[in-house]
Amino acid sequence: MHIVGYFAAIFIGLSLGIMGGGGSILTVPVLVYLMGVSPVLSTAYSLFVVGSTSVVGASGYFRKGLVSLKTAIVFLIPSLLAVFAVRKLLMPAIPHELFTLGSIVFTKDLLVLVAFAVLMVVAATSMIRSKQAEEVLDEELHQKYAFNYPLILGIGLVVGTLTGFVGAGGGFLIIPALVLGARLPMKLAVGTSLAIIALNSLIGFTGDLSAGTPIAWTFLLGFLAFALAGIVLGTYLARFIPGAKLKPAFGWFTLAMGTFILLRELVFTH
Repeated sequence: MHIVGYFAAIFIGLSLGIMGGGGSILTVPVLVYLMGVSPVLSTAYSLFVVGSTSVVGASGYFRKGLVSLKTAIVFLIPSLLAVFAVRKLLMPAIPHELFTLGSIVFTKDLLVLVAFAVLMVVAATSMIRSKQAEEVLDEELHQKYAFNYPLILGIGLVVGTLTGFVGAGGGFLIIPALVLGARLPMKLAVGTSLAIIALNSLIGFTGDLSAGTPIAWTFLLGFLAFALAGIVLGTYLARFIPGAKLKPAFGWFTLAMGTFILLRELVFTH
């Protein structure tokens, strides 16, 4: 299964390179179901992989001048504090067993997987409707909103908490917030989002390190190497393959994966 997992890591990077986002949401399921890593530890590993791959993606946008530093800084003030606090303080404090519902014992691992599956379903819906959403956002942009500090700060806090808990980047929340709250054009919003995800994820991972989470560095760096190979290949293929056309199909795949996790963890295993 590990060989399949490494091929899946290439696919994660490939989707990030072609679509500019979305693929990282598969990192935790791949680590759990294909690589045999525990769900809670998978969220830590995911932060490192998502953060590192996003650095590669964001650097390309930065070189093209498509990262808004002012917006990123405003967004990251609450977001970084939230993600670090969740990884260092909240996650270690959650007990192994939480409660029992019928025959289902809700453990810390199960809570993480269920929360992640729900996030996958929400993100999938966003990807499936991405074309319609972008048209709405572009229309809203022309209404000339002022820079909405409360919205940016609020979404930053939500995304930081979300990223810390499930180990996902939250780009499907960040991009609409940047377009509507900071009036950024879509390409600038994507680049700024990648920069935010990179810093959020890596700072969250330092929270794990400071909390004493054991890290299998050889395995983690090997997995990351395959993901980075995928993102390099995906960035090249993006010249020939329009990411916007692939995003709805990837959204349906993500929806199926999220539904599978919910059914497997809440129905089939009990």
